[in-house]
Amino acid sequence: MTTRPIPSTGEALPPIGCGTWLGFDASPGTPERERLPGVVDALFAAGGRLIDSSPMYGRAESVVGELLASSGQRDKAFLATKVWTTGREAGIAQMEQSFERLRTDRIDLMQVHNLVDWRTHLPTLRQWKAQGRVRYIGISHYTASAYAEVEAVLAAEPLDFLQINYSAHAREAEQRLLPLAAERGVAVIANMPFGGGGLLRRLGPQPLPAWAGDIACTSWPQLLLKFVLSHPAVTCAIPGTSRPEHMASNLAAATGDLPDATFWAQHIRTLNL
Repeated sequence: MTTRPIPSTGEALPPIGCGTWLGFDASPGTPERERLPGVVDALFAAGGRLIDSSPMYGRAESVVGELLASSGQRDKAFLATKVWTTGREAGIAQMEQSFERLRTDRIDLMQVHNLVDWRTHLPTLRQWKAQGRVRYIGISHYTASAYAEVEAVLAAEPLDFLQINYSAHAREAEQRLLPLAAERGVAVIANMPFGGGGLLRRLGPQPLPAWAGDIACTSWPQLLLKFVLSHPAVTCAIPGTSRPEHMASNLAAATGDLPDATFWAQHIRTLNL
């Protein structure tokens, strides 16, 4: 798999990771939980690294921590999670809980989710970054209604990462946020690359367009991921899945050449999104 540099350091990061919302909130002993070691194995086998979670995703952080500890693969993972609460002490307590759940003494990326009390949390994150407890800091959101505030924080604050929703159907981030992130030297994690699953439900019953073969796509998820990764500001996309075969297929989208903007302008409208 190819890699892309994190602008603030130049560290190489594979461009497809794994989101854990819903899929990793699995109870012990269930078929869903039994599949998850294969998802992590598929991610690492293809050279992927980033696993994104949150204390709001039910059991997801604890499941990720257990899987990495039991398999001895913590060193392969780029662990990202979030803080989403108000108040300094509450934020510290929530983040300390994330360390425990993830079974790690260092989190690669800590993000202030939905900008909740970001003025309070960012100083803590900068202190923890200086101490080496977290390696990168950022903000995250997933709805266009918040873009004005996201833009203001991105323009004013020194950040390493912005996580934002971006897909072939939800392209508002192209207008200001993605160019600003590139200008500010901020890495971009694209969440909801399948439109929260809605795009796949709509497109899944339809045959792939003939031009999908021209860009080495054999599935709708691969085509949608190639669209997201084709934007030069995007560092990594994090499709969520709980199935190893889907993880492996998703990762294949990061191989080969990516179409340019002219290609997508010509073809994406034929999908009637």
